[in-house]
Amino acid sequence: MELANAKDFQWKTLAPLPSCRVYSTLVEAGGQVFAIGGCDDNGVPMDCFEVYSPEADQWTSLPPMPTARAGVAVATLGKRIMVIGGVGANQMPLKIVEMYNIDEGKWKKRNSLREAAMGISVTAKGKEGVYAAGGMGSDLRPHNYLQHYDMLKDIWVSLAAMPTPRYAATSFLRGSKIYVLGGRQSKYAINAFEVFDTETRSWTKFPNIPNKRAFSSFVLTEEKLFSLGGLRQGRLYRQPKFMRTVDMFDMEQG
Repeated sequence: MELANAKDFQWKTLAPLPSCRVYSTLVEAGGQVFAIGGCDDNGVPMDCFEVYSPEADQWTSLPPMPTARAGVAVATLGKRIMVIGGVGANQMPLKIVEMYNIDEGKWKKRNSLREAAMGISVTAKGKEGVYAAGGMGSDLRPHNYLQHYDMLKDIWVSLAAMPTPRYAATSFLRGSKIYVLGGRQSKYAINAFEVFDTETRSWTKFPNIPNKRAFSSFVLTEEKLFSLGGLRQGRLYRQPKFMRTVDMFDMEQG
């Protein structure tokens, strides 16, 4: 395999966001980048919604979200951006779902989630369906819910529960299967790796991630899945530790 020369890659400073924030969610659609919500420097959730044009190196403010919130889950369905859950103005999880139509430039409320939740993992399948896995409710308990949203009918359907309740997991679609990795229960990281088959509507447990850590990054190639870095959280008198571990899973061999 030919590797690119590191000198061929460079960082470039682009136009700044219109306002400072944390816990904003970014999503790409139609060659543009959309910034959705977040918290300001006082910790107050925001309703801001902006789009970045790479050609013009410019941010443009769009109609704000009907509901101010931070840490939302986002899925793109063609030229529609679906914003799910998150944390609202009272610092509590939300079950509100709103959708932005890029062509029309308008927001529309959609059917709400089964329960309010933050830290939901969402995966879009085609242009008409979204799967929402896990999350954490107002009681701080992790959910094992798996819900499917049908855009044409505007309904959520509950599917077989995940074997492992969790929030802040990573999920992605490969073929007809949704892979859900890691996440947290309470403050602690978990290493569960489970797969949902959208055709048989059943779950399969895969080998656990070798190292239990939070905030790690996952990268999928055609045949390999990589897990990089993260935070090993301490128990009792053990201090949290930043990790540089890299694990690899062969998707073909399982």
